Amino acid sequence: MPLHKDDPKSLGGYRLVDRLGAGGMGVVYRGRARSGRDVAVKVVHAQYAADAVFRTRFRQEIEAVRKVSGAFTAPVVDADPEADRPWMATQYVPGRSLASRIRELGPLPEERLRRLALGLVEALRDIHRAGVVHRDLKPANVLLADDGPRVIDFGISRAAENLPLTETGQMIGTPPFMSPEQLTDARSVGPPSDVFSLGALLTYTLTGRGPFDADSPYLTAYRVVHDEPVLDGVRQPLREVLESCLAKDPAKRPGLDRLAQEFARLLPEEDPADDLPTVAPGGALPHESDTDAPPFTAPARRRRRLRPVLAATGAVALALTAYLLTVPGWAEVGGEGGTVSEEAAAPSRWAVLPDGWRPWQTTVHADAGRGVRKGRTVADYQSDAPQCSVHRGAVYCAGAGVLPMRVDGLTGRVDWRAGVAPPGTGEGSYEYTVLGAADDALLVQQRYFPEPSGGEYVTTVVALDTSTGKRLWHREVNTRWTDGAYLADDLVVVPEGDGSTVTARSPRTGDKHWTAPLPKGLYCGLLNIDGGPLLTCGPGNAPAKQALLVRFDPDDGEEQRVSVPSEGTPAGTLDGRLLILDPAEDEEGEPATGETGPFSRIRLVDVESGRATTTKLAERFEGNVTLSGGTLWFTGTSGQVTAVSAKTGKKLWRTPTSLEEPSGVTHDPRNQVVYMASVSGRVAALDAGNGELLWETLPRAERVTPNWQVPEVLLDRGAVVVNTPDGDVFSLDPAHPDRKPVPG
Repeated sequence: MPLHKDDPKSLGGYRLVDRLGAGGMGVVYRGRARSGRDVAVKVVHAQYAADAVFRTRFRQEIEAVRKVSGAFTAPVVDADPEADRPWMATQYVPGRSLASRIRELGPLPEERLRRLALGLVEALRDIHRAGVVHRDLKPANVLLADDGPRVIDFGISRAAENLPLTETGQMIGTPPFMSPEQLTDARSVGPPSDVFSLGALLTYTLTGRGPFDADSPYLTAYRVVHDEPVLDGVRQPLREVLESCLAKDPAKRPGLDRLAQEFARLLPEEDPADDLPTVAPGGALPHESDTDAPPFTAPARRRRRLRPVLAATGAVALALTAYLLTVPGWAEVGGEGGTVSEEAAAPSRWAVLPDGWRPWQTTVHADAGRGVRKGRTVADYQSDAPQCSVHRGAVYCAGAGVLPMRVDGLTGRVDWRAGVAPPGTGEGSYEYTVLGAADDALLVQQRYFPEPSGGEYVTTVVALDTSTGKRLWHREVNTRWTDGAYLADDLVVVPEGDGSTVTARSPRTGDKHWTAPLPKGLYCGLLNIDGGPLLTCGPGNAPAKQALLVRFDPDDGEEQRVSVPSEGTPAGTLDGRLLILDPAEDEEGEPATGETGPFSRIRLVDVESGRATTTKLAERFEGNVTLSGGTLWFTGTSGQVTAVSAKTGKKLWRTPTSLEEPSGVTHDPRNQVVYMASVSGRVAALDAGNGELLWETLPRAERVTPNWQVPEVLLDRGAVVVNTPDGDVFSLDPAHPDRKPVPG
């Protein structure tokens, strides 16, 4: 398109030749350097140029994106984020977009997919290795050059996060190609999100329709989050590969190396000459106002009932009108190393940590900046280890004799310690449990044990402002028939009244949403697994062959109940079913007792129908067990880690470590690493795929006393956070785990 009369004639030393397009973020020009080389120059709109926050993020994002340079990407060659109108120039790629090709000529036959699919995988590998997540992979951002595809416009959307885009009606992201986490929890977005988008893009390329198409963008977004993909027209075995890319759980999506192998194996070789003529050249940044998404047509079949669609689409609508990513960038790791191996230090594995982060160490008894300053003011005893939780860049801890506190995730500074008002009078002991954080509120369950001992304890759920630690509201909890309150789907579920019912309340305000009855005459304990909270109910201390599982619908409190055999240890969910490990029998034919086994079988239970299938374990496994990414991880008291397939029951690998009395593992699917820690504060990292020991640290705990509790390993924006049973809390960089921490 010709230049407009008010367009600049040159920018940053580039003579502007013509317009390539314009959209919500800015205008794209074809520019020509003095050497004669063509580039695509993107100039952001004036309303963003006037925003200081945008400029800062734009500058940071350019630095990250500069590191992307591969055969299948269009890299940044020049930029000026300080200009009156910030701009960036990328390599100019002659060729149409994939969106234009499909719009004009229809879907691509499977026999011509190989070069596109493998090129996109390689492009994403380059992008992720450079520490960038694309976040908007769609047909309009794929150019079909003569020598293969080019992925463009990566890494720009993060610069605009939290800007009031609703004023212009724009959004960042295209619903048919967005991952579920982009719509529900943008902070959790990582490389697996691009794998999801790749699966949607290839489905559209083959069929001309997205796997979640609906009548409107809001319903499409709802289907992305809740429904199974529709892959009609995609043949096996390629269909199975694309289904795995479109898994709701990011941890269950395949890695790029695996995808490259599958595409190379399944897709036939093709003639390198394109059988379709190239239209007028396009630039490396497309015309953003073009309709680059597939038309919203009614799906061929409905996969699930849309009863909660109105409630769900309220949140999705907000995400659609102002969706902006807030996850920190993934970038190359630099600096001097610790004891990590070469593979561990590779930028493709570790994420760069947020600006201002440093390795730190503190304790739950450290002085606080606000609230109750000193840490030992409630009780000078500790029957249970302090327990911590990470939320939005802060670490929240509490325990027996440990008042709720907030620790800054960047520096280890104790921001505040809450002076929670006791529900009783007189002297006594207190213990606190962190239920979680939601809607800028920290939910804590408090128990008060009056003195002299023997009096009945009082339980209260308290909501604290995450910024200040000030109390927002509290309710007394009746624990006659349950363990207490819990947090689920951004609601606090509180047993109230005589304890026979539970009430769901807003975390921030305490407003009531619904009330539901508990099973009569049964005592219910909380089973907080990866598939969401479940109550497991039985007749208290009396033995029973069956247990009742209860789950409440977060929208209206409708109950879901199913009976299952009471023996066994629930480990989590697999493909929507509850996974229970059945105990092995001893020499006398009696089942083993205890949550650490040994175990002999995997039992998968449908929590709606109660139907179950069993799989025999290849051998008797025992230890603290964690289920994540389709793998069961067993850690023994000697430090040995065993990975077992949750689908087949077969051992995948077994690795010894020197950690004593370790925790269960914490799986980081983005880095393909599992972490664990010991009571002395030693931390180990293992490759999740093959069990290779990547590194171990020296002990970090200041004090180690006999305690049956195990430490916790938490993840905070790429950093590893550990709290030990004796109250030490520290954070380390997994790329350089031996760097000396500074006091918090």
